[in-house]
Amino acid sequence: MNLRHIFILPALLAAMACSDDSPVTPDTPDTPEGPDITNSVEKLVSIDAGQTFQTIAGFGASDCWSPAFVGKSWTSHRAGITELLFSSEIVGGKPKGIGLSQWRVNLGGGSAAQGEASGIEDKSRRAESYLTDDLTYDWTRCEGQRYFMDRAKELGCNNFVLFSNTPPVQYTYNGKGFSARGGLSNLKPEHYGDFAGYMADVAARYTGEGYHISHISPVNEPQYNWDSGQEGSGWTNDEVAALARELDMSLDDRGLSTDILLGESGDWEYLYKVKGDANRSNIFSAFFTPGSSAYVGDLAHVKNLICGHSYWTDGTWDGMRNVRKQVAQAAGQYNLDVWQSEWSMLGDNYSSSEFVGYEQASEMDIAFYMSKVIHNDLTVAGVSSWSYWTSMDVSRWGHKNRFLLISLVPAGGEYGDIEQEGSYQATATLWVLGNYSRFIRPGYRRIALDLNESRTFFGSAWLSPEGDKVVAVYTNMSDKAVRLGETHVGWSNEAKSIATYTTTGSKNLVEGTVAAGKQVILEAKSVTTVVYSLK
Repeated sequence: MNLRHIFILPALLAAMACSDDSPVTPDTPDTPEGPDITNSVEKLVSIDAGQTFQTIAGFGASDCWSPAFVGKSWTSHRAGITELLFSSEIVGGKPKGIGLSQWRVNLGGGSAAQGEASGIEDKSRRAESYLTDDLTYDWTRCEGQRYFMDRAKELGCNNFVLFSNTPPVQYTYNGKGFSARGGLSNLKPEHYGDFAGYMADVAARYTGEGYHISHISPVNEPQYNWDSGQEGSGWTNDEVAALARELDMSLDDRGLSTDILLGESGDWEYLYKVKGDANRSNIFSAFFTPGSSAYVGDLAHVKNLICGHSYWTDGTWDGMRNVRKQVAQAAGQYNLDVWQSEWSMLGDNYSSSEFVGYEQASEMDIAFYMSKVIHNDLTVAGVSSWSYWTSMDVSRWGHKNRFLLISLVPAGGEYGDIEQEGSYQATATLWVLGNYSRFIRPGYRRIALDLNESRTFFGSAWLSPEGDKVVAVYTNMSDKAVRLGETHVGWSNEAKSIATYTTTGSKNLVEGTVAAGKQVILEAKSVTTVVYSLK
């Protein structure tokens, strides 16, 4: 039996005698040290460190597409931008950044070198490649991306995932980074080994330079045909498996420990059922059923791991939870760990009863919705890694912060040239992601947190590998502050100190402290991380 430390904070017994949502007026007025609790409710929360779940590999974001330009041309601002993404330093009670612990690096197809001949109109969606027309390597390319990798490592993030949207244009049927082959791969059959060798060579180069390349993801969203607009290609499950086998051999040949990350499904449902094209869905079964034509579970560099994207299955609270329950159940059948590798607020299927709509939404409304998705991916799907889609971009067409963490404005305005350095702004999505990424570090394990959860109030709890910290992240979307009536079970000792980090429409991870014997207060319309230091 675990040693039980149960702490019932002030007013808990009174709260148990009335409705959990009943407003309580405090006996003493608010002080300058804390938030206003004159309009507040008490919520009962139990955190049990004896019940453990998945271990976190990291929180990340992608370098598609703008970092390639920012890292090269925005020389006055790029250091500050990278600090926002990767720094874990806290100065004067304010985190300097969100401490991303993973960074997804695009292995571009080379459409940037083709310019307008690439057929991709927006140059910010054309990506570089190290492969030249004579099939040699030019390691001076991808300067902007390499800047971000260097700064990530310098600031404490040294876990890199290389991902590919398309094979290099030198190896495709149409010589382009997009495809004209519908649901089939744009990679010529004779170049499967060449493409695999290219990816392994890039990983070997980075590894030799001191970067930890944990995974290569060779195929992205194979369920879509990617016939215009940006780099991409459709792939069948059998084609993905054939490429994975070649990549496995290439990694072995170079003596690399890098693993292969498969999946990158366009949404969660493609992983666990036949959806649309049967040859491009039901991925768990295809890749991990022995005897399947696409079976890759016996490859040395393919572990029991798959990743998917949280797009399109997030329109309602109940709907997203139902899909993610099915992800967890199906993954359990195949003994698979699951990563969530891309999300932004892409869809147009959000319930009007749960989201105010894009035109009326504030940045914080969008960030709140992201927190819903993160929470349900972590606690229902049980993912062990969560990544946002793109770390930064130019916010056009009134998109606000739907697709980005950091908003860029080129010198010529939001429709100007991305290569012309302008200004940047951290958005609410950055800081709310930071409520998770800065404090739930690699190796932290999820523990049980029980509360009367709803789509406007939810939370999760995490235990550090050393057992010296418990971290809880709460989202309170109501217009009332919440006072936590806490029960702690299985903690090794009492908290020596409690710190809070609060993000609201006007606060960005603002640090607070909780005095001994006082309740933790979650402000109205906030996301709050509570850090209990136990040693």
